[in-house]
Amino acid sequence: MGADREGRGGRGRPVRVGACVGVGALVLAGCASMPDSGDLRGVESTPRQDSQVRVFAMPPRADAQPAEIVRGFLEALTSDDPQYETARKYLTPSARKAWDPYRSTTVLADGPNTESEPAGTRDGADDDYSYTLIGSKVATVDGQHAYAPDSGAYHRTVHLTLQKDKQWRIDGLPQGVVMGKSDFQRNYVSVNKYYFASNGPSGSGAQLDTVADPVYVREQVNPMTQMVRALLKGPTRWLDPVVTSSFPSGTDLKKGVTALSPDDRNRVTVPLNPKADHVGRGQCTKMAAQLLYTFQDLTPTGVDEVELQKSDGSQLCVLIEDQAEGVASHGTGERPEYQYFIDDKQRLVRMPSGNGDKKPEAVPGALGEGDTKLRAAAVSRDESSAAGVSADGSSLYVGSLVSGGSLGEAVLHSQGKTPDDRLTTPSWDGQGDLWVADRDPENPRLLLLREGAGDPLVVEAPSLDGRVQAVRVAADGVRIALIVEKDGKSSLQIGRIARDAKSGERPYVSILELRSVAPQLEEVTAMSWAGDSRLVVVGREQGGVQQMRYVQVDGSTPVSTAPSALTGVKEIAASEDERLPLVAHSEEDGIVRLSSGEQWQQVVKDGTAPVYPG
Repeated sequence: MGADREGRGGRGRPVRVGACVGVGALVLAGCASMPDSGDLRGVESTPRQDSQVRVFAMPPRADAQPAEIVRGFLEALTSDDPQYETARKYLTPSARKAWDPYRSTTVLADGPNTESEPAGTRDGADDDYSYTLIGSKVATVDGQHAYAPDSGAYHRTVHLTLQKDKQWRIDGLPQGVVMGKSDFQRNYVSVNKYYFASNGPSGSGAQLDTVADPVYVREQVNPMTQMVRALLKGPTRWLDPVVTSSFPSGTDLKKGVTALSPDDRNRVTVPLNPKADHVGRGQCTKMAAQLLYTFQDLTPTGVDEVELQKSDGSQLCVLIEDQAEGVASHGTGERPEYQYFIDDKQRLVRMPSGNGDKKPEAVPGALGEGDTKLRAAAVSRDESSAAGVSADGSSLYVGSLVSGGSLGEAVLHSQGKTPDDRLTTPSWDGQGDLWVADRDPENPRLLLLREGAGDPLVVEAPSLDGRVQAVRVAADGVRIALIVEKDGKSSLQIGRIARDAKSGERPYVSILELRSVAPQLEEVTAMSWAGDSRLVVVGREQGGVQQMRYVQVDGSTPVSTAPSALTGVKEIAASEDERLPLVAHSEEDGIVRLSSGEQWQQVVKDGTAPVYPG
């Protein structure tokens, strides 16, 4: 439980139970204050602090009244106390043993407001008191550190009792932690831990596909150690069915290890318990690759090297960053050579992905040099093939990006009566398979063409409620983003790809556990993957105007700045290599691109359907 420090602070009230401590200075302004007695109307909030500011709480003062005890406890839980030791001082001995702050974190729109019950609530006694914590839920972070959007009313009770020493203490409280949104953003950071796609290559020496599993950890409380423990405990529940870990079951940090950090060579040494003592070198390097990728966002410069140690302190293996790509492919490891769009002649053209000065050129092959007019296209991740949707949306063609190559017959047709009821922009996954949705109201289907050819597979989606309007598959091949339309509203949903391919039989592919990741938007018009676990989305809230924002696959909003405003956006393209610019189709400006730290720049006035490989 905690107080939201944003929105109501700066009132200049005296500090009684908390102090915000910055680097080398004591900052008094902005910490919540404690009334000596009376009703507790709400937890005072302070402006959001810089991420480098450390916040420490004070223990309860002698003779503090119930309102002050509750207030101090809530404030203590928004501090950087690693084990919540200060917060526990507000509890009775029995409550300390029963309370588990790590079970979950509930995020409210504001810090929990309170309603008090009068003293003497227990048969006329005057030695107990109750407060009800209320608020509007925004999200929940579970015991696996997994974030999930949430909604509805929050209503929990905190009970206090007068101890024999005449000090008030809390003896009844909900499990876990609750705090306001701005306190959550100050206390927690989203970081990806990495596993391997279970449907990827399995042969000796085969390169594995990494899959990001985003979780939230406390930013100022040994985040690297938290992340290692979270990684070793395994993937979050939603991702678990489609990924694997190289760590033997039961592997943990060696007993007594409390903090991990890079040394002066930017190497992180990770001592493990006996469960990992007998792994072979090949398995160990896969374990090290998982750790190395997980560490990259935890330090400003990343980590150059990981050493794993046996329980006796001897070396198990070492992996340096340059070697990791040989073990497992990473979403940002391969930089696309080109960015693509449809020009004013309705042909597929390309331009260098990192250089906006060169003019677009037609792609080699029939999709750029032929007579077939296109409205949308997708380029394979190795940039050797492309798929194009005909100008009327009825036909899908696949061709190689080799000069002089012929196009051949369409691989798929839609019977939809209008262009908007026909084929969506296709998408290639990391295994070379091609995905597309047919929006025909009479026969809506999500389809998969293995290696872009053959009879299409109908992909089952048991929890899909609506018609698919857009499809984007992640580089890892186990997650898919869909724009789904129903009753005039469209939402962004993420699903898990399940493949059941028995030898000699036609594979069965399905999308499971679809979940909305931008519930605040009632109309989503465009989206694209923009990192290992991030998407860029164009849409609007109820009664609002069009906006562009980043969202995480777990439904949270990353702290990173949203892209600068752009009007009339019809389509958006981003690379999973976050260093590359966004590219958009704007009704007013045509094809435009946005590089980091710059403003939108026009590429060509007449152009549509921008895409990166994928």
